[in-house]
Amino acid sequence: MQANIIGWDIGGAHVKAAVISAGEIIAVYQQPCPLWKGLDQLQNAVNAIMLEVSGSNGLHAMTMTGELVDLFENRDHGVKQIIQAMTELLPGTEMLVFAGDEGFLKHSAIDAKYYPSIASANWLASASFAAQKVGNGLFVDCGSTTTDILLLNDGHVLADGYTDYQRLISQELIYTGIVRTAVMAVTQTALDQGQQIGLMAEYFATMADVYRITGELNDMHDQTDTADGAEKTVLASARRLSRMIGCDFYADELPRWQLFAENIRDRQMQQIQYGCEIRLSQHELAQDSPLIGAGVGRFLVKQIALNLGRPYLDFSDLFPATVFQSEMTAADCAPAAAIAYLAATNESRCGASK
Repeated sequence: MQANIIGWDIGGAHVKAAVISAGEIIAVYQQPCPLWKGLDQLQNAVNAIMLEVSGSNGLHAMTMTGELVDLFENRDHGVKQIIQAMTELLPGTEMLVFAGDEGFLKHSAIDAKYYPSIASANWLASASFAAQKVGNGLFVDCGSTTTDILLLNDGHVLADGYTDYQRLISQELIYTGIVRTAVMAVTQTALDQGQQIGLMAEYFATMADVYRITGELNDMHDQTDTADGAEKTVLASARRLSRMIGCDFYADELPRWQLFAENIRDRQMQQIQYGCEIRLSQHELAQDSPLIGAGVGRFLVKQIALNLGRPYLDFSDLFPATVFQSEMTAADCAPAAAIAYLAATNESRCGASK
């Protein structure tokens, strides 16, 4: 019997894993992992996932973004510590590490010269997989914390940047997401009762509050603590949002805060759409080239595709249809799914064309 292949995406707030059996993804998992609190958080998350996975003695492949958290002295230190922690958590297994342009490396062969290629390369795994499957399009992964926007052409990823710093300049990385992002980081003003009002620069509410109110946040994706530590209900979310403009919340005013949330939602979507328009302006893609939506916020990508008059393609549809053993989908945890697939198909190099 063929052993399972498990792809891992080790983030600073979540750990994600995708399991391939007989060439098909059969399960996808996500566990909260506030890595800035300590490596024990990684241990807890990985152990929780492994309790759900059968046939775990096969190949493991990993990518990461967690090296950025302030637990580590710098990114190189973070890469080293995460690799070491994962090999200790999964003893007796073969572990491959995705190093971007360098492809997959055995963990035993990794030294410091590879750390910059390994750091935060998960976007390239997802985009490379999409490029192989679709050929041409715009890959947009809107997650809980960040949004990646990559041009795909002729089966290649056209990336202007590689590091987070470079990608923030090129706007291939927009640091906005639908769960963890503070509302004050999305916009400084919003519409309330027909008038423009400034927002308080306080950590009173997150975008999870906005999307709970609009009804677009899936409970499975809602794994981060609220700003005030209170419950994750529509009314509690509206109360947190009302604080952003110095108001008290009364239940009979819920329609007011629903409109307020929709306005903030639109401003975040406009920010992401502007990033898409910048990328599309730099390369002529046929109008029938799709936007490929990934991440737990891909419902925004679907709307942006409609706004731009382009077809929408869900990242999950790039994989063979199969019976899933978990409620998460491949699109929810795109880098983990891509890493699992690329490792399973013996892809040794997924380069980005400059």
